[in-house]
Amino acid sequence: MLWWIGNLVLLLVVVPVALALLNRVLAALERIRKASDDILAGGVALAGELETTPDLLATTDRTIEEVADGAVRYAGSVAKLLG
Repeated sequence: MLWWIGNLVLLLVVVPVALALLNRVLAALERIRKASDDILAGGVALAGELETTPDLLATTDRTIEEVADGAVRYAGSVAKLLG
């Protein structure tokens, strides 16, 4: 008789609780999978945008050199006026 009660408890309590927990875990897994797919797509798009970075850095370096040359010329002119 106790085996029947134990089997009923297992069937009516433990199995539904286990299925509910499994359902929650699988739902969380699907959300994680969707988020990781979004991250991958964003990373691929970002990688495509980074291809021009060396050219942009070279342009920035040239601009900095030009500004530095102008600043040195300006400082020299001001030094002559004040000196």
